[in-house]
Amino acid sequence: MNNIANIIRERRTIQDFNGVPIPKEVIYTLLEDAVWAPFHSKKEPWRFILFIGEGRRGFAEAVLHTRPPEFVAKYGEQIREAYCSQTPVHLIVVMKADLPQKAWEEAFAATSALIQNIQLLAWEKEIGCVWKTSPYNEHADFQAAVGVTAAEKIVGTLHLGYFNSEAQPAPKPRTPLAELLTMIEH
Repeated sequence: MNNIANIIRERRTIQDFNGVPIPKEVIYTLLEDAVWAPFHSKKEPWRFILFIGEGRRGFAEAVLHTRPPEFVAKYGEQIREAYCSQTPVHLIVVMKADLPQKAWEEAFAATSALIQNIQLLAWEKEIGCVWKTSPYNEHADFQAAVGVTAAEKIVGTLHLGYFNSEAQPAPKPRTPLAELLTMIEH
């Protein structure tokens, strides 16, 4: 198999990071390469909001602000620790959403392709990634706190970080192609 096929097959969702910082330049390179995803419109439909270093506290507080006070009292410090110490990068991928239905679908598909590019490029650099579509992404308070406008949609929050190899999960089984493919030859 070629390198791309290997990366596609070997990539895993990683949720446990070792806290080692990712240099900004590495993140910039990932994004500069990932934006080569195909898109249908005249201009890319996406933008990014990046939380690194002390900026991660703002991300953690925005997430916690969407939760009930009793949840924050019970789990707040644990979540702050995970988001501010263990996970070096939180990347929110946003798309323009005030579009006609067909254009919206095309923008969503393109932005999803962009996110897959980020995941594959990160994996190539031995950086783990988890793509979250958590309920807080849709919460108006969270969106306001992180700078997402009413004319935008969060397609995903990506948590990125280096990880220890023992944290790599086994692959999930895939359905054989013969069960997924309908072939019409005549």
